[in-house]
Amino acid sequence: MNVNLLKMECRKLKEDLLSFEQSFIKLKSFTGDEKEASHLIFNKMSALGYDDVSMDPYGSVLGRIGNGNTKILFDAHIDVVKADNPEEWTHGPFSGTIENGTIWGRGSVDTKSSVVAMVYAGYLIKKLNLLEGKTIYISTSVMEEDIDGEMLDRVISGYEISPDYAVIGEPSNLKLALGHRGRAMYIITTHGVSAHGSMPDKGINAITNMADIVCRVDQLQKQLSNQPGEKGSIAVTRIESHSASLNAIPDQCKIYIDRRLALGETEENVGIEMNHLIKGIDADWKIYDAEGTSWTGEKVILHTFLPAWEISAEHHLVQAGITIYKELLGEEPELMKWDFSTNGFATAGHYKIPTIGLGPGDYSYAHMKDEHCGVNDILNACMFYAGIVGKL
Repeated sequence: MNVNLLKMECRKLKEDLLSFEQSFIKLKSFTGDEKEASHLIFNKMSALGYDDVSMDPYGSVLGRIGNGNTKILFDAHIDVVKADNPEEWTHGPFSGTIENGTIWGRGSVDTKSSVVAMVYAGYLIKKLNLLEGKTIYISTSVMEEDIDGEMLDRVISGYEISPDYAVIGEPSNLKLALGHRGRAMYIITTHGVSAHGSMPDKGINAITNMADIVCRVDQLQKQLSNQPGEKGSIAVTRIESHSASLNAIPDQCKIYIDRRLALGETEENVGIEMNHLIKGIDADWKIYDAEGTSWTGEKVILHTFLPAWEISAEHHLVQAGITIYKELLGEEPELMKWDFSTNGFATAGHYKIPTIGLGPGDYSYAHMKDEHCGVNDILNACMFYAGIVGKL
């Protein structure tokens, strides 16, 4: 593979690539409302000469190039979170403004820049004849923000593809990601006995019972934070109660718990934690099932226990990434693990596909005001995505 030729061809694409990304950012592709974005990507892949472009029943788009035995899957998601208080942004959240080598807008980091870089990388892979013995899949999945992992899982199962390698395009500051912490969501419910608010002794207050559990959650978090090495975390993120009126003792209270998972933590051992949290209290717990509806009208349910994963730095896929990174950018990539969750739940988690991640943009701006991404980072990511194919 001629690295200098790859760099030159990528630079030639800069104007068209950025114009496409501006159009992409201007679309408000909120989770479950990605229809315009799905069609935009579909049409762009078709225009760039992909061998096959299809859209699954949920609206995710899959482009294919080549027909070789070695199969490489790239994925980044096209949905974005809301952008509150747009008047507070330096540039409008859906402006796609380019200024001083930076593109601004919701999704520029999480993960529209990765999508664009992957889509154009597919074009470069074909143009530069990097396809010998390979099949390349570019997946641009929907609903990741709410149903992370599940929609890519359905792309893989729905098209019955069996990738040998996967690359996830979440933002990493162009660091090479070798895994991420897992994520689980739990609901704990306490039960009480309703009574009139003027006679609290006649009832059992479900909120009061829950107060003890909340204190136990805080104690558990302190224990987790003091553990050596990679560690999980736990936090109460929402509380709800039910009562007949504002003058009635609540007979039910719920809390929602975000439990981040260290490598090796399972439903069984975290279930033991949950049992300790409710011990001696009239309460129960369950793993939260996230529900959503795709823009195509399909219902989706995600069982939100999603384990952590990682890949060894010695794995052939990682070494290929390090090699092409050095050849393209003149330095070794920094290795890291994401603290947040990604679609790697599907590839590395469910299907045990060797998986790495790399994406343009500073992940601290994801979901934040003034989200923006450096133009050169996008081009470098595009070159990396194309280049690693030549190393596998």
